Amino acid sequence: MDLGLKDKVAFVAASSQGLGKSVALELAAEGARVIICARNKEHLEQAKREIEKSGKVFALAGDLANPHERAEIIKKALEEFNTIDILVTNTGGPPAGKFEDFTQDDWDAAYKTLLASVVGLVNGFLPGMKQQHWGRIISITSMAVKQPVNNLILSNSVRASVAGLMKSLSSELAMYNITVNNVMPGYTETERLKSLMETNPSFATAINEIPLGRFGTTNEFAAAVAFLASERASYITGVSLPVDGGWIKSIF
Repeated sequence: MDLGLKDKVAFVAASSQGLGKSVALELAAEGARVIICARNKEHLEQAKREIEKSGKVFALAGDLANPHERAEIIKKALEEFNTIDILVTNTGGPPAGKFEDFTQDDWDAAYKTLLASVVGLVNGFLPGMKQQHWGRIISITSMAVKQPVNNLILSNSVRASVAGLMKSLSSELAMYNITVNNVMPGYTETERLKSLMETNPSFATAINEIPLGRFGTTNEFAAAVAFLASERASYITGVSLPVDGGWIKSIF
């Protein structure tokens, strides 16, 4: 199936490893020119070398939660490519814990990482999308948006705000032929899941709650994102798509 992504420019946040890197790999394999971004320069360069085997990639190091670094990253991306066609927002997960485990500083950090970074990226790349009357904005959130996960109160709370932002934007931007969607990963085989399983017993038994009886792979998740970024998904906007093996129990 031709997804119509050849020579589209895609910016994928937090893409040196895990879900972000898999998404970048998938988009590059489909012919998109991909900008990857992460804080760790060593991991970023390693990801760049891997993605170059599949397609065209441009790497930018920096912390998207820092407004000054974020502005510089956006500036460099636009200098290199002029317009970003596909924006995939993504962030690392905040620490696990219960409400009383966190200070106000922890909440502020979660806001800056999970929500403010997304708002900043959309602000930076939206004008070009509107001008060309085409764009894709895809936010990688979490299944916790639909069904909160025990011991992940920071993620449960702030990621829900991102979903609300995306839903609102989907209505505002439809007239510009820009689709806006959330993709909600479930339990997926990443380093973060391994870390959670090691520190919290409840995550170690999570596989028993998944109807398909296994954890997802990053490749399976990336395929869903690539579809939403494609011409084939031109009539899909404002949705929160779970890629969770059936874990979410709600009907809607």
